[in-house]
Amino acid sequence: MSIANKKITQFLGIQSLVLCTVIVLAFIFMVLFDIFWKGVGVLSWDFIFNIPRKGMTEGGIYPALAGTVMVTIITAVFSIPVGVASAIYLNEYAKENMLTKALRASIRNLAGVPSIIYGLFGVALFVEALMLGSSVVSSGLTLGLMTLPYIITSTEEALRNVPHSHREGALALGATKWETIKSVVLPSAIPGITTGSILGLSRAAGETAPILFTGVTFYLRFPPDTLNSEFMALPYHLYILSTQHHAIEQVRPIAYGTALVLLILIILLNVIAFIIRKRYTKELVK
Repeated sequence: MSIANKKITQFLGIQSLVLCTVIVLAFIFMVLFDIFWKGVGVLSWDFIFNIPRKGMTEGGIYPALAGTVMVTIITAVFSIPVGVASAIYLNEYAKENMLTKALRASIRNLAGVPSIIYGLFGVALFVEALMLGSSVVSSGLTLGLMTLPYIITSTEEALRNVPHSHREGALALGATKWETIKSVVLPSAIPGITTGSILGLSRAAGETAPILFTGVTFYLRFPPDTLNSEFMALPYHLYILSTQHHAIEQVRPIAYGTALVLLILIILLNVIAFIIRKRYTKELVK
């Protein structure tokens, strides 16, 4: 192939990539603009901090927002420590053999399991076997299980990207293996760990299927007062308003407002991940 043909092929390849990127971004912005345009009209402090009234045709989404925040916190408390610890073991301590390879393959396969399967498993394990009942904690633990594969995979990848020379230098100075991991490896991997963890939590916060059977309910006047109570959640509230409500057209603006609040919540999680990543990256550069 001549140099001219190579340049033409390279140009066409790059332009194809640019076109695909523009198409994807265009659809994303169309969806975001539609949600913002139709939901911003109902967005207010009264909408966020009031309870639903008159069959959800009036009022706000405070019980659903509070329930989503509570279940996301439980998901984070359960999944992040367990996921990071599992990744540290697999990357730093486990020997490279068939068992370790099988574990990694299983974890990656679990990331592709439909969320409804996790919901059914959560019913069997947390609601019935452990007798936690339909509650905030059952839903949080179910979402934690669903998030674990993402956190383990992203954490292991972040640990793998830390140069071996950093480990060797610490060990040469007399540090133990755990001291090397705690003081050298983990600080270097925190940006990747944080990004993967919060992306997993963002997905969990928007899930409906896993909480459908484990604790979410149609309507509550107030947020749950204990972790053993049923709760409302923004994804399920949005699903009800969009598909099951007796006056769908009447509550459509509220549905768009709920979608916008949920979108803002997920964007805030991603902004937090970006800030933490940038902060630790600057510290590592110093």
